[in-house]
Amino acid sequence: MVFKVLITCPHLQRTVDLYRDDLSSKGIELEVPTLIQQLSEAELLEIIDQFDGVIAGDDPFTAKVLEQGKSLKILAKWGIGVDSIDLEAAKRLGIPVVNTPGAFPDEVADVALGYIILLARQLHRLHQSVLNGGWQQISGITLRGKILGVVGIGSIGQAVVRRGVAVGMSVIGYDVYPINEEFKAETVIQSVTFEELLRTADFIVLCCNLTAENHHLLSYDQFALMKPGVRLVNVARGSLIDEEALISALAEDKVAGVGLDVFEIEPLPMNSGLRQFDQCIFGTHNSSHTREAVLRVNDLAIRNLLEGLGITV
Repeated sequence: MVFKVLITCPHLQRTVDLYRDDLSSKGIELEVPTLIQQLSEAELLEIIDQFDGVIAGDDPFTAKVLEQGKSLKILAKWGIGVDSIDLEAAKRLGIPVVNTPGAFPDEVADVALGYIILLARQLHRLHQSVLNGGWQQISGITLRGKILGVVGIGSIGQAVVRRGVAVGMSVIGYDVYPINEEFKAETVIQSVTFEELLRTADFIVLCCNLTAENHHLLSYDQFALMKPGVRLVNVARGSLIDEEALISALAEDKVAGVGLDVFEIEPLPMNSGLRQFDQCIFGTHNSSHTREAVLRVNDLAIRNLLEGLGITV
């Protein structure tokens, strides 16, 4: 029996040749469409009825798409976030959705710390100055003693906390669930309310999942609560931040700098108002992308796919 499988995760697409022969021997025929970040709903609607399984990136698997996928037996999500998948529709239609939790906390936390250091010392602006023939010198800020506020204390958030502690920051955290007591004792992280974190932190790092409840978690009211000169890092999901509100906060110097690996629309539109600020550092939704992490998550996602198709691993 042959199973048709759609691969839409860019990271797996780039390394898929490593797995083709083994998957073919198991009766799997792969389709790897050309894309930049993800397929659109319209693109998925045109093709989804052809497939028995999917290893998905951040594509919009809406109710309409899932209903059209009449042959779908498994939706294997590459990575952690499942906010682009209508989980209620998948459950109603009997389509299992399986992700790869806890897959790359160190990789994402390394990038978060990188953004923190860049924002503190403005290394990106110094680099650009030298490239342009200048020799600009900028007064930075010392990280030791600054307050790091981490939103979302799951595996990634915990890894960010440990890195903050390692560079001498005082760390506070907020999560909708109680923070593990052993972890609190290990890191001396202080559990606070969301509002207290916003009012207190010198640096805020978003590490939480995106849900219907926390869409635009940071908007005008939340920026108004923050310290003047706060620095913000987002390595989670772009829609946690209302980008129009962030643009206003940057223009008013309420936010001194921001490191964004993710955006509300990806790739970042050329007409985005965020592009006007040199205190912004932009990524390409790439914080999990190391060779080691990609191969590790590939293996997990493929295992989930095979199990969902009823193929012995």
